[in-house]
Amino acid sequence: MELKLLNAQGQAASNVAAADTIFGRDYNEALIHQVVVAYQANARSGNRKQKDREEVHHTTKKPWRQKGTGRARAGMSSSPLWRGGGRIFPNSPDENFTHKVNKKMYRAGICSILSQLAREDRLTVIEDLTIEAPKTKLLSQKLTGMGFDSVLIITDTLDENLLLASRNLPNVLVVEPRHADPMSLVFYKKILVTKAALAKIEEMLA
Repeated sequence: MELKLLNAQGQAASNVAAADTIFGRDYNEALIHQVVVAYQANARSGNRKQKDREEVHHTTKKPWRQKGTGRARAGMSSSPLWRGGGRIFPNSPDENFTHKVNKKMYRAGICSILSQLAREDRLTVIEDLTIEAPKTKLLSQKLTGMGFDSVLIITDTLDENLLLASRNLPNVLVVEPRHADPMSLVFYKKILVTKAALAKIEEMLA
């Protein structure tokens, strides 16, 4: 498997060899969906809270007498049928949203995503990516010159200038290979990987 390689100036240089076991897998939509959903679910904090009929602040006095009014029977205003009443099955803050995904499945899902990105020509390798100063304008001009508007940049080590310059760009994210999550890989239009980071990815997913 060969991936498109750019030089440090962002110009097309040649191709770089990549492992077929990582970048040449078949597209497994069901597995990718499961991995992405599990990642999103595991990021939920589970801090939502609703009150049941015991917790709402209402009197327990019967609103009106049982018979003779022509209205439906009512015992107390905290009834779940009433506006402002307690919920029947309220959400609790200790609710667990986590999904379990085995390491082997997670790695296979990441490899399937990377393989599809390579097939769609959305994955590009660059020799090295650095900027002279932590200026957003410098990074924006460099990425625009390479034809990237929405890009996930994966570098072997986080360069401080690159990290600071990318913070004000809404469609640019700079991460290390171990922090390249499935949601980001699917979300961004282009993936830009440094050559050193490519070796780390192959070592991680081997």
